[in-house]
Amino acid sequence: MLMVGLAVALLVLIADQASKFWVLHSFNLASKGVVPILPFFDLLLVWNKGISYGLFQMDGLLGQIALTGFKIVAAIVLFVWLMRAKGLILALGLGLLIGGALGNAIDRLLYGAVADFALLHAQIGGQRYDWYIFNLADVAIVAGVIGLLYDMAFGHSAAKAP
Repeated sequence: MLMVGLAVALLVLIADQASKFWVLHSFNLASKGVVPILPFFDLLLVWNKGISYGLFQMDGLLGQIALTGFKIVAAIVLFVWLMRAKGLILALGLGLLIGGALGNAIDRLLYGAVADFALLHAQIGGQRYDWYIFNLADVAIVAGVIGLLYDMAFGHSAAKAP
């Protein structure tokens, strides 16, 4: 299961960094503002100096180092867990989490903040509702958590009914 999880982590990391490179350097989203893609999806560059969903915003160098260190430590803990994983769903979930955490940690090292650029929204009764702005690493982290929850409830490590 270790190789499966590591392969998923590597694929997530490559896809995340490639999408951010394209958004930042090839497409140059920073100069374009809001770019509508679909009626419910826009591209919009936001630099997130906090953790998930913009919590714990850290502007200073010390705060950024602390958040980067936290993500690296989390990835190491998840890797140790992955080395002990028995089930496929658990290995996939941990791989998604590791790849996402490392993808966002790389952003912090390169830019001092995480590049978020995907915005989901809905128009209901004349009122626009925006969801959080996110990136592929964030999607992988959420999917990884769902995988871990599924594995805890139904997977290999879940308690089986008699």
